[in-house]
Amino acid sequence: MLLWEQVPKLSVESFRPRHGPRREADVNIANERFEAVDKATFRNGMSRLGSAVNVVTTICGGRRFGFTASAVCSVSDTPPTLLVCINRGSSCFRAFEKTRHFGVNTLMPGQEDISDAFGGRTVLQDRFELGEWGCGTTGIPILSNASVSFECEVTNSIDEATHRIFFGRVIEMRENENQAALLYCMRRYLGHP
Repeated sequence: MLLWEQVPKLSVESFRPRHGPRREADVNIANERFEAVDKATFRNGMSRLGSAVNVVTTICGGRRFGFTASAVCSVSDTPPTLLVCINRGSSCFRAFEKTRHFGVNTLMPGQEDISDAFGGRTVLQDRFELGEWGCGTTGIPILSNASVSFECEVTNSIDEATHRIFFGRVIEMRENENQAALLYCMRRYLGHP
């Protein structure tokens, strides 16, 4: 175990800007704005951030909608709240924008085909042909054999860059007795028991 005393002490001088040497005037950086890394560098770095593979679902106008997402995380346990990010250019964004409820279905190893279908490799109307789907308390599609499914009520949403972030209060949760999750890291699937 690494002890705090063993961590090297860093000063502001330890950090160098990406472009050019540090100047004396660079020491006061609190109010500086820095350029973002380029898109390719960012996407490559994010590919190393492993995460569970989820299919996010809703129902709107009597039709089922869903997309694959890794941008899902816990916000709070009081009240139980999670967030989901969706690209506003997604084919199903308008449905999610109009609904009050959504489901998060965490996939199991062996459900890579469902992830691929909901990831855009299958047209919207054919995505639910794969997997065993039922209806949740609010009528949204719930994957019967998901590792875990969360049924959520939208409490807030905000736009950031190309995405909308939906916050959902968890109103129902179903766990699979098999404790396993499908993970995605380094641009490939990994099963994790």
